[in-house]
Amino acid sequence: MVTQLDEGAIWLLDLGMVNAYLVDDGTVTLVDAGTPGSVDTLVAEINAAGYDTDAIERILVTHYDFDHVGGLPGLGVDVPMYAMEPDASFLDGTDSPPLASKKGAFQRVAGLFQRPPETGVSRIQDGETVGKFTSYHTPGHTPGHTAFYHEDLGLAVLGDLVTGDDGKLETPPWPLAASNSQNRASIRALAARDLSFEIACMGHGDPVTVAGDEALDALAAGI
Repeated sequence: MVTQLDEGAIWLLDLGMVNAYLVDDGTVTLVDAGTPGSVDTLVAEINAAGYDTDAIERILVTHYDFDHVGGLPGLGVDVPMYAMEPDASFLDGTDSPPLASKKGAFQRVAGLFQRPPETGVSRIQDGETVGKFTSYHTPGHTPGHTAFYHEDLGLAVLGDLVTGDDGKLETPPWPLAASNSQNRASIRALAARDLSFEIACMGHGDPVTVAGDEALDALAAGI
């Protein structure tokens, strides 16, 4: 069920096993897109928020994982799409995840069940802005994992850098990351940027809607 996280600009799109987000700051942005099997649910959630897929003007990708990018081809929207390397190349099929890691091997197998998006992928850099979002490289869960910060909305979309429950943030389950030590370092580094945000959104779990920056600081201090 779609959930409005503020007074009208941010919606949680509940896709069951994973979250996506719709943000309208004058430009309608979709962040992540679930699995191939969740496309119908994704479209229904977008509609329930009061939009149709034609309203989407850009897509931000936190990272290349089957449950975050698998729904992109089936969504059928021709809009700019942004991701950070090397995940951007995994997404458009110009490179493949490394077989040397358990994460890369899993991504290769999962990739057999999805196809690259037809719209292409624009590469972004750490600190680069996309509209009013600032992109921060937060590697660990995947090598190109990205958090997106929107200062005006007091919003941080953290992907799988963290999980959320009952107003608190936690580290993701250890088997799911390419490098757990790097993921912890990325949590500490992002917290050290001293960003101000109330709402912290993640791929799995419940968004933090009050003092999200403090929740990130508390997690960083404890790992």
